[in-house]
Amino acid sequence: MTDGVNMTDGATTGVKKSPLLSLPGAVLAEGPDEGVAAHYGDLFREQRTLADGTGFVDQSHRGVVTVSGDDRLSWLHLLLTQHVEKLPPRQATEALVLSANGHIEHALYLVDDGTTTWMHVEPGTQGALLAYLESMKFFYRVETADATDAYAVVYLPAGSITAVPSEWAVRETAYGRDVFVPRAELEAFAAKAAPPIGALALEALRIEAHRPRLGLETDHRTIPHELGWLETAVHLQKGCYRGQETVARVQNLGRPPRRLVFLHLDGSEVRLPGHGAPVRLASDGEDGRAIGFVTSSARHWELGPIALALVKRNTPEDAVLMAEQTAASQETVVAP
Repeated sequence: MTDGVNMTDGATTGVKKSPLLSLPGAVLAEGPDEGVAAHYGDLFREQRTLADGTGFVDQSHRGVVTVSGDDRLSWLHLLLTQHVEKLPPRQATEALVLSANGHIEHALYLVDDGTTTWMHVEPGTQGALLAYLESMKFFYRVETADATDAYAVVYLPAGSITAVPSEWAVRETAYGRDVFVPRAELEAFAAKAAPPIGALALEALRIEAHRPRLGLETDHRTIPHELGWLETAVHLQKGCYRGQETVARVQNLGRPPRRLVFLHLDGSEVRLPGHGAPVRLASDGEDGRAIGFVTSSARHWELGPIALALVKRNTPEDAVLMAEQTAASQETVVAP
């Protein structure tokens, strides 16, 4: 666990260590953000700076996958939850890869530049994603590649005035820009986009925005309905893809087993509840049965300690909860 946000246990394998860790004040992150800086010495200042649209976040530990070829979009359309068959150049989107049972296996953040589809994924997951994509190529005119060695992702917040070369791939969303930077130019681009902001600051703003993250908000049985990913990463009117039957069935019945909630944690507690910490109804006391678990938590510069949690669908929306030993009020992210 890294102070400020709780992540999954253990080191991430096959993740590059960023050269930007040599910048003054850099403290190495742990868990899924291992390989980049957790912060540069002042967590709350970095959050405020990022919220003001200044600076950059080193995301060079994330995997980068490219798909090229004339059939790339029509082929990806058959495999992903999102409608990408006619995705216009430079339009950002998100998509998921599901298991046959509809459980989330991969989360992809995509943009197409007119000749190549670029995507970044959670650190260390690009190998498994590429293996799946390669197994589905058949007769399609597509080429897939792991571009992680050649390109690094840098996040620029919304409002950033940092110029980006026109030949680079960029995902621009309401939250900011994901820039695919040639690794040979990473340090020079970072100097231009300064000041550096650590991964913990971005995590705090992600949690505030209720945005799920693979491996934190997901486990082996998570379906898109539980996290609100139907709104951003799933197209409910598109044709067949693996796991679509589960998506359609749960959507029609309206009964996902769990739902994502946002928690305002008691600020008097020194320790944040970690990833996987049990969530109970406060009215049931410390011996009550767990109704869910904490997925992510952080200390926010304005809101104080906050978290996301997955709880049973029928948990009352107005109930006071206990995240481990910490009292928490909840905000609805996914309606029951």
